[in-house]
Amino acid sequence: MTTGQEWLVDASGCSPERLKDAPALAVLFEALVVTLDLKVVGQPQWHVFPEPGGITGLALLAESHLTIHTFPEHGFAALNVYCCRTRARPDFDALVARFLGATSCRVRELSRGVEA
Repeated sequence: MTTGQEWLVDASGCSPERLKDAPALAVLFEALVVTLDLKVVGQPQWHVFPEPGGITGLALLAESHLTIHTFPEHGFAALNVYCCRTRARPDFDALVARFLGATSCRVRELSRGVEA
């Protein structure tokens, strides 16, 4: 029985400055929320680390969760979206290019659930 789907997105070649900018990451979260028709519960949480300034972000969703971990020193971001209802896969390549300046994007999609 499938209980959801999860996307693991590795974005490389990102702009280090965007990876240090919590408001810029919040705009990416909002784009994903709108694109996937998600419902955010409460306020997204952001933790900004000292230099080199990576950020961890979390949005609790009625449908599960949305997270990001950024590594400006490597131009890398790890994005995770888990939805308890199936949805069409968004164009992650275009989203991370637009919002993070990524030049490369690898997406792994997992079906989550109970094995019979």
